[in-house]
Amino acid sequence: MQLRYSFRLYPDTGQQQALARAFGCARVVFNDAVRAREEARRAELPFPKAAELSKRLITEAKQTVERSWLGEVSAVVLQQSLRDAESAYRNFFASLKGTRRGPKLGAPRFKSRKDNRQAIRFTANARWNITGSGRLTLPKIGAVKVKWSRALPTAPTSVTVVKDAAGRYFASFVIDTDPHADAAAMPDTDRTVGIDLGLTHFAVLSDGTKIDSPRFLRRAEKKLKKAQRDLSRKQKGSRNREKARLKVARAHAQVADARREFHHQLSTQLIRDNQAIGVEDLAVNGLARTRLAKSVHDAGWSQFVAILEYKATRYGRTLVKIGRFEPTSQTCSACGVKDGPKPLNIREWTCAACGTVHDRDHNAAINVKTAAGLAVSACGAPVRPEPVLAQREETGSHGLPTEPRAA
Repeated sequence: MQLRYSFRLYPDTGQQQALARAFGCARVVFNDAVRAREEARRAELPFPKAAELSKRLITEAKQTVERSWLGEVSAVVLQQSLRDAESAYRNFFASLKGTRRGPKLGAPRFKSRKDNRQAIRFTANARWNITGSGRLTLPKIGAVKVKWSRALPTAPTSVTVVKDAAGRYFASFVIDTDPHADAAAMPDTDRTVGIDLGLTHFAVLSDGTKIDSPRFLRRAEKKLKKAQRDLSRKQKGSRNREKARLKVARAHAQVADARREFHHQLSTQLIRDNQAIGVEDLAVNGLARTRLAKSVHDAGWSQFVAILEYKATRYGRTLVKIGRFEPTSQTCSACGVKDGPKPLNIREWTCAACGTVHDRDHNAAINVKTAAGLAVSACGAPVRPEPVLAQREETGSHGLPTEPRAA
């Protein structure tokens, strides 16, 4: 499978200027491609093909006075920008036809130099390389210093240079991994586990383990409020406002990075210790429209499940998602009797049928494991009850849903 490995870049002043030129040229070519497509649509003409756009917007444009500066950057960067425009239109049309999964996509829009994220991509034919001293040499930019946090498992096929909203630079390498080697790197185990994701605890496992919620956003709220207040008091267009904006962006980046690191560490531990994992298919978009929205976004359940999913595929583990309407909080894990919906303030309850006292989250995690077909009966056969629709009053998973970035 293909993964991305991201590393921090530290370009010097001249390299930052060269990267800014490359970002700008790629953006102009993308916008020219969108404009050419839109003009053809309004004139009711066939869309120009990729080869025609490449000739008109890159090769011929370099010969004109207005676009002569396109020759100052690598031609591969411009060609990849055209590919991005093609991909954007392809995804848009697939979304219109209903052949693309996920939410509906709008038509490609013009890019702005004020966008929070700027990126350019170099493929193998751009002749970029990693020097013996560990620097990343990019055409017409130079040898850029890289902070290597780990070794690349195989030779990368392409590299994308990204500048984020906080002004940080990253190199994102595309790696083709060997599934057999990755699976062999994991210890053999026959353990299975069910996971109940929540807000009181980030995750409760079917074996009784409770993992506290770090609440990264809540802990940084005071700092974020002060930075945002300082930004609102700066005059628009001033240099001090730009400094204040960077301060806000960096504060938010610290929160997002800490949350992503927590998700990666926890997911790696779960994948290493278990052969199969059961988890609810939460629809986070629904909860994000309630009074719990900030806490739900702070937890980052969707990102965590997505990381779990790709790591399970990579390392030969099994991840089972159960339906979001499965009544895991209503069913007694001991006798299987459905005891009805319960408000969120009830953390413990007693089964009216068998008298078992349940911790709400632990009981739900056991039911997730059972519903995923990972529980085993006394005779050694897997246990998987018939699916039962949850009552609409049950709180926690109704109507709920990256690029997380791979580790």
